Amino acid sequence: MRKIQLLTLLIVSMLWACSTGQKSLERGNYYDAIMKAVNRLSSDPDNRKASQVVREGYPMAITYYQEEIDQILTSNDQFRWKRTLEIMQTVNGMSDGIRRIPAARSLVTTFKTYTSELADVQNKAAQEFYDAGMDALSQKTREAAKQAYFDFLNADAMVRNYKDTRQKMLESKDIATLKVVVEQIPVNGKYEYSAQFFYDNVFQMLNGKFQEKDFVHFFSPTEAERMKLRIPDMVLKMGFYDFFIDRPQHSEEQQELSKQIEEKYTVKISKDSTVTRTRLLPKKGKIKILTDQVASGGLLELKAVDFQSQKIVFTDKLPGEFTWQNKYGIFVGDNEVLDKDQNAILNNKMVMPPASQDMFVLFTKPIFNQLTEKLTNYFKQFN
Repeated sequence: MRKIQLLTLLIVSMLWACSTGQKSLERGNYYDAIMKAVNRLSSDPDNRKASQVVREGYPMAITYYQEEIDQILTSNDQFRWKRTLEIMQTVNGMSDGIRRIPAARSLVTTFKTYTSELADVQNKAAQEFYDAGMDALSQKTREAAKQAYFDFLNADAMVRNYKDTRQKMLESKDIATLKVVVEQIPVNGKYEYSAQFFYDNVFQMLNGKFQEKDFVHFFSPTEAERMKLRIPDMVLKMGFYDFFIDRPQHSEEQQELSKQIEEKYTVKISKDSTVTRTRLLPKKGKIKILTDQVASGGLLELKAVDFQSQKIVFTDKLPGEFTWQNKYGIFVGDNEVLDKDQNAILNNKMVMPPASQDMFVLFTKPIFNQLTEKLTNYFKQFN
């Protein structure tokens, strides 16, 4: 029992130490230590350990962070001003935190806050990112241009509208973006409207998966011509092959149905008394189920071609099929013998199968799902 009490006391003591920032201070985690101690003092102004952390830890933190800045600025780190800015902002946050809480504020006589230096350091950090962006942009590759875009974005985040970062972002984004022309699907004139519907859905899906912020952009041939995109990176070609619609099939099936149904009846056993009894009554019927069906199917051939080399980048064939079916029936006999499915069939009527264009659309639905997955997985590698 005593061991359990000692263990509990030890755990409570450790949690108490952590919440006052003492453990963080011992590990050299200065910012974390000070902020934990300040937080404790906001609810417990007389806390001895938290007060000690602020009193002793703050001067140590200022010294440490100044040493860090000195080391960084004498290093060859490409983004040394960005790192310097982060440290200055850390020190400012720590100092602001202490000043806000009276119990913490009374423990510090001199505060370190970077104000006038901050704007200059921000400009130098922005220049670092700008220089990195220009260097990456000069490499004239898609991957380097992508990195350049983010460098210019960071420069603009440091200093709004820094130099011509907005223009450079557009330039690097354009180079980094894979431009893909999605060609229309050539089909027999009979199915042209349905193929156009499929193409429009594919085009809409691609532009939904890869939006303006992404590094893949899809163009229809009309868009490419309007935007004078004469040399795209890739052309995506699709074509339907082996499409068929079978002749309508008709079949009939007749079934004899029978069932024993319980029936309750009353029997008089005396002048003033009756009893309820149960008997089984046979029920019968005949059902004829008529089935009309039409099968359709085909293949979508998918091909991505590098525009300049005309080499096939990838190719695939996606099968699809759809069978339209309608069941209806004729019944003679006692309704009690019918189950739920048979009743549903009897409620159906004979209808004409879908038009051939509709059958084309229906068989492409499973193809569309396969196509969405394949194209998304392929093009996301360029993002």
